[in-house]
Amino acid sequence: MSEKRLTGRIARENIKLMAVPRPPQGVIEGFLALGDATGIVSDVMDELGIPSGVVGAHILRPTIAGSRIVGPALTVRNVLQRADALEGARLKVNKMAEFEAHNLATPGDVLVIDGVSGMSNMGGISAQTGKRQGEVGAIVFGGVRDVAHSRSVGYPIWSSELSAVTGKWRLQTIEINGPIQIGGVRVEPGDLVIADETSVCFIPRERMTDVLVLAQEKARAEETRCRAIDDGIEVADISKATYGEKG
Repeated sequence: MSEKRLTGRIARENIKLMAVPRPPQGVIEGFLALGDATGIVSDVMDELGIPSGVVGAHILRPTIAGSRIVGPALTVRNVLQRADALEGARLKVNKMAEFEAHNLATPGDVLVIDGVSGMSNMGGISAQTGKRQGEVGAIVFGGVRDVAHSRSVGYPIWSSELSAVTGKWRLQTIEINGPIQIGGVRVEPGDLVIADETSVCFIPRERMTDVLVLAQEKARAEETRCRAIDDGIEVADISKATYGEKG
């Protein structure tokens, strides 16, 4: 792809000027077809021996009820500045650079920010820009603000905090499209993000097809089990049944 123009808020060497790796054809559609899939995906990752990549909604809370997204991670890493925030505000020294990530976004990406606590790592203008660029939403380990704005444009965000305090003069973006940590989970650019009202799951990009195949099997078996419940199967049999054994 052609090189994107940078805004100059982050050193060029810390930005990988490329789109994040794309999932194999049909993977995103397959996971979306599962509905609220984080429960099944979590089980499948356990069974496949994939280290836990799940962060619950008690940590990452969605800003739009009922939201569900699937897409590859476009990663951003922020750290706290050493400089005095009020002096930075006076001089208008803004070192946030998630707009560089928006500039690199490919439609379908999920912006994933390893952010700073106690302040906003993205706001409404940023969310609207991400929406325009085709991002399906964002995951932010840290604060966000302007929730009504991001809701109004249909850009869901899962964040660990809400804060009106700006990060403009307080934090610094130091890397885009590098490895990050979200709630103790290592996330690489291109890893698959699955988020719903229950949790956020991060699937290593090299295992997403394996996870999808087994998740689809479990979803079909769970449908069979639910039909058996509706058809009157005894409670004792329900409690003994594994996915799809009864019915």
